[in-house]
Amino acid sequence: MPQKIIIDTDPGIDDAMAILFALKAPELEVVGLTTIYGNVHTDLATQNALRLVELAHRPDIPVAHGADLPLVTPLKQVAHHVHGVDGFGNTNQPPPRGKPIDPSAAQFIVEMVMAQPGEITLVSTGPLTNLALALALEPRLIEAVAGVVLMGGAAFVNGNVTPAAEANIYKDPHAADVVFTAGWPLTMVGLDVTTKIVMTSDYIADLRSAGTRTTHFIDTINPFYMTYYCQTYHGLNGMHVHDPAAIAYVVDPSLFATLSAPVRVITDGIATGLTLPDCHQDWDIPNGWTDQPLAQICIDVDAARLLNLYRSYITRPD
Repeated sequence: MPQKIIIDTDPGIDDAMAILFALKAPELEVVGLTTIYGNVHTDLATQNALRLVELAHRPDIPVAHGADLPLVTPLKQVAHHVHGVDGFGNTNQPPPRGKPIDPSAAQFIVEMVMAQPGEITLVSTGPLTNLALALALEPRLIEAVAGVVLMGGAAFVNGNVTPAAEANIYKDPHAADVVFTAGWPLTMVGLDVTTKIVMTSDYIADLRSAGTRTTHFIDTINPFYMTYYCQTYHGLNGMHVHDPAAIAYVVDPSLFATLSAPVRVITDGIATGLTLPDCHQDWDIPNGWTDQPLAQICIDVDAARLLNLYRSYITRPD
């Protein structure tokens, strides 16, 4: 039986690549998309999510509009410089025909998970506000969810918006700390591994050669994203693979090496957004990590095998 997932997302170019990957993976059943700010504002994220399910000929998949703002901190900016003003590399895609469903993202998560306990994994590729709000609505989600897999954080490497913080965590550190300390089965697919996976221009050209509707769309939206990476990361001949890595973990966890540790998120000061694991876990004096639940932190990845998996699925006929 395919693993049922809800993708909490802020599309976004790499979110689009992740969602289309999930929709082609026979191991997965996408039962909904919930939207959040991050790469774009939530209104546009919702429109882009609707565009993606229609592109994939899956308008039956519900899209639920999520939080517009973080729990506590102001939303300083979205990532127009990375993904374009439209989130899809300034390609001006046609408007979607569909509409979001009535329940909010948090309410949709609660209703779906509680109706199917133990069956649904939440995959987050954006800030974690919707997940924190869902927990506030229904604390029993902790026991009812099959698991949480999030693209976010940086345990043992620098961040990508500050030396301390990865973008998804930085945008709502308070929500992230709630999610990391909730006690549900959680896996962090962060910059420790996603920066080890690089899609080169030749790799993207290889995808394009499949000649499908999906690969044409990916090829269309990618130039803006590729340009950002080549200009920002000098010497990098390609782009890091962030959000698709979270989907790859759900499809095949053996692609990754992990370690278990409690993780707390720093919510203020110069290190705001830092995902700080306790790798010692045997302190004489109790602290903010003591008795906190363990997270699985991805620390290494078989990048070549992951890229082969992505290619084999995304190039399947539409």
